[in-house]
Amino acid sequence: MFDYGTLRLLWWAVLGVLLIGFAVMDGFDLGTAILLPFVGRSDIERRVAINTIGPVWEGNQVWLILGAGAIFAAWPPLYAVAFSGFYLAMLLLLCALILRPVGFKFRSKLESRAWRTLWDAALFVGGLVPALVFGVAFGNVLQGVPFRFDDNLRLSYTGGLLDLFNPFALLCGLVSVAMITQHGANWLACKTEGAVRARARRAGVVAGVALLGLFLAGGVWAGLLDGYALGRFGGVDGPSNPLAKEVLRVPGGLLANYTVHPWMIAAPLLAVLGIVVALRLTRRAQRPVLAFLGSGLAIAGVITTAGFSLFPFLLPSSLDPAASLTVWDASSSHTTLRIMTAATALLLPVVLAYTAWVYRVLRGPVTEADIARDTRTVY
Repeated sequence: MFDYGTLRLLWWAVLGVLLIGFAVMDGFDLGTAILLPFVGRSDIERRVAINTIGPVWEGNQVWLILGAGAIFAAWPPLYAVAFSGFYLAMLLLLCALILRPVGFKFRSKLESRAWRTLWDAALFVGGLVPALVFGVAFGNVLQGVPFRFDDNLRLSYTGGLLDLFNPFALLCGLVSVAMITQHGANWLACKTEGAVRARARRAGVVAGVALLGLFLAGGVWAGLLDGYALGRFGGVDGPSNPLAKEVLRVPGGLLANYTVHPWMIAAPLLAVLGIVVALRLTRRAQRPVLAFLGSGLAIAGVITTAGFSLFPFLLPSSLDPAASLTVWDASSSHTTLRIMTAATALLLPVVLAYTAWVYRVLRGPVTEADIARDTRTVY
């Protein structure tokens, strides 16, 4: 159906879509958890916030599983390097994500205030840490990661956990936290009423202003960082051998793609547009659904900006640029990509259909009356 080069490009785009899907769908879950201590002043208000995401968070994590599965099947070298080099960061991430289901299940088991405060703190950590770690990971990918391959393609990684939290990566982490917090605030504005909604809107304004400033600052900083450019390589249909190419380090070249392909500027403009639209509607307390869509658009623009800045690289190597992983030399075989394309064409519409059905069934706000009426069947 498609030649090898086209399938590689297609799966680069699919990976981007899955990352955006996870950030948009699970992002408001994480954002709601981050905002839990700020929008809920009483136990019942916090229960209202928790129950806006309680029925859907597990389904939203399907996007994370799909993204990890796509990396494993379509980009095996990327999976090997990322999950080996970022092992401790991944462990930190998983520990934080585990706090969320545990917090949901155990929080209301006892009526003790101290008990519930403890699990509220766990839910807050379970939202903040993943949002920060994902952003830090993107920041390190943009700069390049210290790994190399020997002649037998055996991997060696020289970085450590603390090395990941460098200044630029931390800035990217703050962009991620602000982005997720704004999205969560707009979700709460759609799904709650009264004081909780008012506080969520105020938080959404603060997060939106912070996101706009941090994103623009990150763009300026990124323009000063070294980029990577392909020299000699085996072509878009060449073998998946990361060492069969030449890579040049280009001072100040991280944003060079926007000069070569001016249409790519649409991605950061989309991010800014989404942030501004969401911020404007939130400040005016108007159309919370459109504000929520605006923050989702901002997420898509931010992630696409990172992808366009890197292309055609998936994971540059700061230690040995020639070992960098690209779209053209880090994929699975042509046959594997064809099978995966057929399976995705059949199954992804099913995921989208049942997701749309679930959100249609669960439409409408969660109120304090709902919690009081169904006290034993809600979180």
